[in-house]
Amino acid sequence: MAEEQLVVFKLGTEEYAIPIFEVREIIRYYGATKLPNTPLYMEGIINLRGKVVPVINIANRFGQSFAMGNEPKVIIIESSAQDIGIIVNEVTEVLRIADNHIEPAPLSTSHNYIRGIGKIKERLLILLNLKNLFSEQELNTIKQ
Repeated sequence: MAEEQLVVFKLGTEEYAIPIFEVREIIRYYGATKLPNTPLYMEGIINLRGKVVPVINIANRFGQSFAMGNEPKVIIIESSAQDIGIIVNEVTEVLRIADNHIEPAPLSTSHNYIRGIGKIKERLLILLNLKNLFSEQELNTIKQ
């Protein structure tokens, strides 16, 4: 039976997960420098060891409200050869899930960034497909 390893994080009360191999690192979020004329989900930029990294408020990207919480984190991912930070309330765990515990997303046609739903006992994890999180035009805007 095949399984995959996931990084689980929270946005509000909902749990999301991404494959661990897509995560470069996880850091504490201390704020970002806001840039003018950027999309609402673009929180700003941070300096990560001398490298400028754009930071995305992923909850805003999903059209959800987002309260920062006590110790928000930034998950650094690589998307199209560009490091991008996504702000989350907290990173809760790294876990393994068997393929037979993953079901297709019921709204996959309208939300192609949701690749499935992971079921672990009574928990439901929204599994994200980071490659589909941003359009090519949005990635170009983020890179600039």
